[in-house]
Amino acid sequence: MSVKIRLQRHGKKQKPFYWIVAADARSKRDGKFLEKLGTYNPNTNPATIDLNLDQAVQWLHNGAQPTDTARAILSYKGALLKHHLDGGVRKGALTQEQADAKLTAWIDEKAGKVDAKKEGLTKKQAEARAKALKAEKAANEKRINAAVEAAKAEEVTEVVAEDTTEVVAETEAPASEETEA
Repeated sequence: MSVKIRLQRHGKKQKPFYWIVAADARSKRDGKFLEKLGTYNPNTNPATIDLNLDQAVQWLHNGAQPTDTARAILSYKGALLKHHLDGGVRKGALTQEQADAKLTAWIDEKAGKVDAKKEGLTKKQAEARAKALKAEKAANEKRINAAVEAAKAEEVTEVVAEDTTEVVAETEAPASEETEA
C-alpha cells in the first residue's frame, strides 16, 4: 500500500480550509484517510498551519510520500528537517541532542521571521488606517467649508433681497400718496 501525505479540502466555496492527512494513494481526495496530521488555512495572512510534527515525521520514516504542496508545508514547519536529522542520528553522524539543538535553533529562527512578517503587516495596516483617517478628515473639512460658504452666500442674497424690497416699497409709497391728494 502506497501512503501519501496530502491535503484534504474542507471549508466552503471561495474559503478553502485543508486537513493535512496521511492517506492511501488510491483513495479519493476528500475520502478515507489513515491519520489526520494537522490543518492548513490559506485564508489568513500569513497562512495558519497547525501540524503535529512527530506524527508527520513518523509517517515520513515509514515511507509516506508527500505531495508537492504537502512537501512545501512540511518543509515550512520543519518536518523534513527533523526527518533528515533523524537519518543522521541513525547513521551515527550526530547525537540526538545535537539534532534536537539544530532543530530548535531552526524553529526559533523561523518563528522570528514569521513574527517579523506579522509585525510588518500590522504596521502596514496601521499606516493605511492613518492615511485613510487623514483623507477622511480632509474631505470632512472641505465639506464643512463648502457648507459655510454656501450659508454665507445665502445670507448675502437674503440681505440683498431685503434691500431691494425696501427700495421697491419706498418707490411705491410716494405714488400712492399722490393719488390720494
